Amino acid sequence: MSTQPAVVNFSSSPMSVELREVPIPEIGDEDCLMQVAAVGVCGSDLHQWAGVHSWPVNYPVTLGHEFAGRIVRTGARVKEFREGDRVCSETAAIIDPQSPMTRIGRYNLDPNRKGFGYGTDGAMTRFVKVPARCLHRVPDQLPLRLAALTEPCCVAFSAVVTNVSILPGDRVAVLGPGPIGLLCGAIARLRGAEVAVVGLPQDQVRLELARKLGCTPLFNEQLKAWATERDGLGCEGVIDAAGVSATLKTAMDVVRPAGWISKVGWGRDPLGFSIDPLVQKNITLQGSFSHTWAIWERVLLLLASRAIDVSTIVGGTWGIEAWHDAFETMHSGKIAKAVLEVHPEIAG
Repeated sequence: MSTQPAVVNFSSSPMSVELREVPIPEIGDEDCLMQVAAVGVCGSDLHQWAGVHSWPVNYPVTLGHEFAGRIVRTGARVKEFREGDRVCSETAAIIDPQSPMTRIGRYNLDPNRKGFGYGTDGAMTRFVKVPARCLHRVPDQLPLRLAALTEPCCVAFSAVVTNVSILPGDRVAVLGPGPIGLLCGAIARLRGAEVAVVGLPQDQVRLELARKLGCTPLFNEQLKAWATERDGLGCEGVIDAAGVSATLKTAMDVVRPAGWISKVGWGRDPLGFSIDPLVQKNITLQGSFSHTWAIWERVLLLLASRAIDVSTIVGGTWGIEAWHDAFETMHSGKIAKAVLEVHPEIAG
């Protein structure tokens, strides 16, 4: 059986990730085998690497759920794709087709859903098996190395467009200048909002990227003044894209009465504060998870037209053998986003 190198998370203990040889997968009748061009490193990959994640993982598992590439083989019942097609993939690798959520088109919320990189093998390898229903064609003008980042753009689109309402002129604060926070800021700007992206002094590099995306970079201690400078009541909305639980208190503090909070960042720690302001200020608290087919199609159009310039957040590319350097560099905060170019000859 042919094998390939893969970045494998083999235990819940910290730093339990290594490059291993794994079999090249066999595909089923409704699957495609994709040659991976590029795969983005997500904050959740770093959380699994560091052993600080809050979701179940099917160990050992190949990491990587942000990816694009080229189809090299199709299953017997796959009619909509052919060998050579340039594609990117959604993350819902395993779903229950009979789930009530799946049947109404909300398969991203199917309780039985399992994603690439934690529930089943992901794309930090050379070839990955993907159900054909997960695939989207990549427009010709969009390089595959950027199409690999469609997934985090879809996460941001869900948090900013699908799940909340932003009007032109609204003031929106984004907590956390990681890749999702930066993309949330960029999309909120597309909706006509005045946006601040908020971080810590060690986030200076990422806050400068926020400025390039048309947002106002702020440190935490500057947020209250910015949020209240119009009429003293706070900003219309807050997108909590930080990876900690405590930022929800900040969000409740700075949002105006009858405002909204879109919670897209994971935080495993219990809350150590009252959420009574949620009641007193009549705040809408909206969770935002994953995405659907229609969101992917819309985001691919935005990426192809450069309405979203995802290249702004990419701080460097590495080969798969240098995965550890990519993880360390992104984890250090020196860059916002690392990308592994697995087959640079097709990544574009």
